[in-house]
Amino acid sequence: MKNEKNPDPNVIHPIAGYDKEIYVKPTIKNQNIIVGDFTYIADSDFESHVTHLYEWNGDKLIIGKFCQIAAGVEFVMNGANHQMNAITTFPFYTLEGWNMNPPMPSELPIKGDTVIGNDVWIGQNAVILPGVHIGDGAIIGANSIVGSDVEPYTIVAGNPAKMLRKRFDEELIEILLKFKWWDKSIEEINGLIPLLTSSDLEKVKKR
Repeated sequence: MKNEKNPDPNVIHPIAGYDKEIYVKPTIKNQNIIVGDFTYIADSDFESHVTHLYEWNGDKLIIGKFCQIAAGVEFVMNGANHQMNAITTFPFYTLEGWNMNPPMPSELPIKGDTVIGNDVWIGQNAVILPGVHIGDGAIIGANSIVGSDVEPYTIVAGNPAKMLRKRFDEELIEILLKFKWWDKSIEEINGLIPLLTSSDLEKVKKR
């Protein structure tokens, strides 16, 4: 317990007197954005980082618990996509005065929901493109453009983002994916902090 306070996922500002870091979940108004407890962003307005999320596409942004989202990160949703199987990509139907009905969803490159796992760290100014799935414990390098899925506990970076390495060996990754520390109670997590923050990975495996 820090400063005699218990962690509360429903407060907006988890650092007293500092408004440039917020827990995201209690600020969400759009029903197509789902965010888990204790995920934070280094900003005061999360939804401004989610672009082209339109009701008629039906896609969702789903983010797990305990994610760390740096300043300048953008989640680009399916509404940014234009029809690519015709002569022109120009979206006449979205603009006034043009004689075009909206294309059927099957005519557009809709890639489904964007899903971010738990305990994912997304570096500053990274861009997550539509339909991407990022696994638990992954790290996304600053300024990366992520257009394809990222496996759990993998570090990726670049444009396009490419795998740099796995964070841990397969044995430890399997242990962590089964353990799911982010689903424990606050009391349990507080007790686990010495283990969760230990750099002695062999000790972690034995526990």
